[in-house]
Amino acid sequence: MLIRGGLISAEPRINDRIRVPEVRLVGPSGEQVGIVPLAKALELAQEYDLDLVEVAANARPPVCKLMDYGKFKYESAMKAREARKNQAHTVIKEMKLRPKIDPHDYDTKKGHVVRFLKQGDKVKITIMFRGREQSRPELGFRLLQRLAEDVQDLGFVESNPKQDGRNMIMVLGPHKKKTEAMAEAREAQAARKAERQRGTESADAPESAEAPEAVEAPEQEPAEA
Repeated sequence: MLIRGGLISAEPRINDRIRVPEVRLVGPSGEQVGIVPLAKALELAQEYDLDLVEVAANARPPVCKLMDYGKFKYESAMKAREARKNQAHTVIKEMKLRPKIDPHDYDTKKGHVVRFLKQGDKVKITIMFRGREQSRPELGFRLLQRLAEDVQDLGFVESNPKQDGRNMIMVLGPHKKKTEAMAEAREAQAARKAERQRGTESADAPESAEAPEAVEAPEQEPAEA
């Protein structure tokens, strides 16, 4: 956004860029110093070898804090990066079934649904009707009800079964949040890595040295008289 030919900066004003007669000053440890002239606040910043940073420009007078602004920017950037890394995006997986599905195929499809729910993802279940099957919607309803019961430990019915043209749709939501599922997956991966490391160390360990066999002394013949 342009204003008077310049850009609006998201950066706070610091040090000599602050243009007010007085400020409400906060010390390096968060202590309230009080309202002081700007010149005095800049003098204290020099004494502490810190920056004077405007943290609340709209206050009257503006609130400024003594801090290491370079360190503050670095730590803020790292926190934002970590937050983006751990941010969970809701994903909706889809699984399609036929109302007269084979038992083996049902188990396979259910396994996929279980995996999705464990990952913290929602699952859209679609029952596809063809031909005369469209006159038997109860078949699809019973199948969806059965699936919901089979995975009730991992998920719940977020959207009840409803007819949508030739299809019947139900949405399952996970009990675990995406962030929790991601954290558990990282912990499991770390545990597996540690287990493999222990196995490698055990395989590389030298075998214990065997005690040498005792050597029997030769029998001496009796001396002749």
